[in-house]
Amino acid sequence: MAEMCVKAVLAVADLERKDVNMDLIKLEGKVGGKLEDTRLVHGIVLDKDISHPQMDKEIKDAKIAILTCPFEPPKPKTKHKVDIDTAEKYEQLRECEQKYFSEMVDQCKESGANLIVCQWGFDDEANHLLMNHKLPAIRWVGGVELELLAIATGGRIVPRFKELTAAKLGSAGTVKEVSFGTTKDKMVVIEDCANSKAVTIFIRGGNKMMVDEVKRSLHDAICVARNLIRSNRIVYGGGSAEITCSLAVEKAANEVPGIEQYAFRAFADALEAVPIALAENSGLDPIESLTAVKSRQVQEENPYLGIDCNEEGTNDMKKQNVFETMIGKRQQVLLATQVVKMILKIDDVISPAAYQ
Repeated sequence: MAEMCVKAVLAVADLERKDVNMDLIKLEGKVGGKLEDTRLVHGIVLDKDISHPQMDKEIKDAKIAILTCPFEPPKPKTKHKVDIDTAEKYEQLRECEQKYFSEMVDQCKESGANLIVCQWGFDDEANHLLMNHKLPAIRWVGGVELELLAIATGGRIVPRFKELTAAKLGSAGTVKEVSFGTTKDKMVVIEDCANSKAVTIFIRGGNKMMVDEVKRSLHDAICVARNLIRSNRIVYGGGSAEITCSLAVEKAANEVPGIEQYAFRAFADALEAVPIALAENSGLDPIESLTAVKSRQVQEENPYLGIDCNEEGTNDMKKQNVFETMIGKRQQVLLATQVVKMILKIDDVISPAAYQ
């Protein structure tokens, strides 16, 4: 899972600007299968199916037309009413509609597209014509998914059929419809895109709660990897950074004249809450563990010493390979300090009981 998150971030990262566009990483989940079936797709996964059961379910070297115009005859903008009182008039109307549909399908075919992705739906007649012309289609695709698809395939979103040209088509190596489990849930997987700047992590799990929990965990891991792209500076974990900071603040307090030094010492004590919590959660004696590590840091002048939560036999977090991003650690301390400052600004609390 961790390797998958790193690969996903590196696939979309702009290393020159040292930034990651999180919108290009999509987390898609489907209940069923095992957690081990989770995989990274270098492309897009659409929670849709091919619109007609007799259309091709796998398209190689796909040329994709991305449409936001519906497959339906144009409607007048004013209120209208059509009275059909004879079979000839009905036949005339049906032929006119079929002509519209045929023109739309022909325009798609002439552009060189072999897959239609449409934001809107289309009725059975249009679907039948597309199937006869061997033109697979996917309908009711959301706007966000269309944008991601356009980025990944290098295509353009086309608002009108007459604007559809070969230059505006997206391209992908394979597009295939896959089914899952006994419920026969279907999804469309678009892989080997022309521009692989969009990736999807496709999550499987035994139930919805597990899928949602994995999504949340993967999002956190992706954010950590993104922070390392933005800044590759790290601090070592296990409370070692907090203990080092606490010692530095205590030392600075000795040089501060007046009452302000008590604020320095209180801040230093507050920083020690993290290693104390780590020791408690690991079943160790919190005070004993903290004082032992603190004294060793001072004696050995080694800022990498922290709480040995995994009981590896060494307190050196560098040897244990336990670290955090500098950005994340700095933000934690900053937010905690801001919360305390906000609380200290409250000079009075009005109790509801005072008004009863």
